[in-house]
Amino acid sequence: MPAKVTDPATGYEEIDRWNGGVGWIAHPEETMERASHALATDEGVWLVDPVDADGIDDLLGEFGEVAGVVVLSNHHTRDAAVFANRHGVPVTLPASMTDVAGSLDAPVAYLDVGGTVGDYELLEVADSGPAWREYALYDGETLVVSESVGGADYLRVGDERLGVMLLRRLTPPREAFADLSPERVLSGHGPGVHEDAAPALAEALTYSRRRFPSALLANGRSQLRTVAAAIRT
Repeated sequence: MPAKVTDPATGYEEIDRWNGGVGWIAHPEETMERASHALATDEGVWLVDPVDADGIDDLLGEFGEVAGVVVLSNHHTRDAAVFANRHGVPVTLPASMTDVAGSLDAPVAYLDVGGTVGDYELLEVADSGPAWREYALYDGETLVVSESVGGADYLRVGDERLGVMLLRRLTPPREAFADLSPERVLSGHGPGVHEDAAPALAEALTYSRRRFPSALLANGRSQLRTVAAAIRT
């Protein structure tokens, strides 16, 4: 199984469908399980950390016209510029991610923490300078997390439904999500959780440090492969 697939996707696997949108994985065969989401709002459809795939515009068309593209991590530019140019919209970046704009061949707009895209508020998850900037979106029901928390196999250990990525298990983003009680949690890696999502998120954050040794043993090699693949590409 490749850590990351860089060839164009000839299809996709649909995930995370609910009344307010849909998710997809363009390369389900890769370890990273890079997941993308389309959020249906009153403004139109907002695409989050998207990866392109043949036929994906037919899927998006079920929810309306694309209103914008938003990138939630400085490591998740993915195909944001491709979608932005195709639909004639800018790529919206958190205001701190000015260093990412140069890598995007598309118009760029900036959004402050607390600002909104559609019904979703931008939350800060981590800002450690150029090495790691990560944000999330939340509308009171749906939480969209970019990197630190997810449902991909290499993020979870034991019977976890959501896991914290190995590089963040010792410093999990508890403060960022402390006051939230989402009905569903979507992630940039792997399928989301749509039932009892708030308890699943709380468990992942509460026990991430305690489960670090188990996660290191189970997922250490996979995590290293994904990091290496991300750096190479």
